[in-house]
Amino acid sequence: MATLDDLRKHLDDIDRQLIELIADRQRTSREIARVKRATGYATRDYGREREVILGARAEAEAKGVSPKIAEDLMRMLIRSSLTTQEQASVVAGGSGSGRRALVIGGAGKLGGWFADFLVSQGFTVEVSDPAGTRPGTLDIGDWRDNELTQDFIVVATPLGVTDAVLRELAMRRPAGVIFDVGSLKSPLRAGLMALKSHGCRVTSVHPMFGPDTELLSGRHVIFVDLGHAEALERARELFAPTMVEQVTMTLDEHDRLIAYVLGLSHALNIAFFTALADSGEAAPRLAKLSSTTFDAQLDVATRVAQESPQLYYEIQALNDYGAESLEALAKAVESIRRAVLAQDPETFSQLMGRGREYLEDRRNLTAKRA
Repeated sequence: MATLDDLRKHLDDIDRQLIELIADRQRTSREIARVKRATGYATRDYGREREVILGARAEAEAKGVSPKIAEDLMRMLIRSSLTTQEQASVVAGGSGSGRRALVIGGAGKLGGWFADFLVSQGFTVEVSDPAGTRPGTLDIGDWRDNELTQDFIVVATPLGVTDAVLRELAMRRPAGVIFDVGSLKSPLRAGLMALKSHGCRVTSVHPMFGPDTELLSGRHVIFVDLGHAEALERARELFAPTMVEQVTMTLDEHDRLIAYVLGLSHALNIAFFTALADSGEAAPRLAKLSSTTFDAQLDVATRVAQESPQLYYEIQALNDYGAESLEALAKAVESIRRAVLAQDPETFSQLMGRGREYLEDRRNLTAKRA
């Protein structure tokens, strides 16, 4: 009979083989990316993904392995392969060779993401940030002491100071395309309009993902049209090699929708963990309980609680349309409270029915886009 040590060594061998197979799969993914580019195929093929997942589930079931484990594993590997292919596409399709880009605030989280993204496209990336620079980029010190002859200027400073930076840039009238990456545009209106009135090539961008994002498939980047068609197109071209969903809208439309996409979701989670924290004697006992819904909500709320309070306050307080979503949230909670206190199951069911209908419509719309 094999000893425990023998069995553990055998597991170690299997693990090494798995890693080698994953590495081989990554190499094959890079080659697939090359072939797709050469033949004009899209990077993502949802039909092929479905075939792979269904095949893995069937094979797992035949081997006595949980089909769910097989599906989860294949989805993870597919995501990894798509990331590899997308990154290869960005490098191959990038048009930055011989061009320069300045990222003001390039040592921050999102600024750093943009700096790396532009480097991968072949840009010579210069960074102006008191915190320093990143590998592969050039530290130019204070941007105010620079000639500002770059092809692109990306403003990735904290939201509270971005408007002042934009207004200073407007006075300098740089020739390159200028855009901010702020999550709100209301507080930046004066600076953006100053750039526009001074004849600058200006647009505004909002990446709807965090700086740790690797795969852009299924993600969105919002482009705010400020009336300069060329600047808008140049900014959009930066994301052309990726699988990101590009959406163009006006400044006011952006902030009204963001009041719900960010403001409402943030407020809901802040209210959730605040209610838990203020639950008195129940708080320590709640820590020992779980349910599927509670745990899922707790995971999201935990991530929200780790974010910057200042940034999240600004998203609520500086949006011209912020009060609208907060009023909608307060009204919804009050509707639930009234239905429960009045012992009114019909109204409660109507609330859930309206929500179910909305969410099903949204899911169907998403499925059509895929």
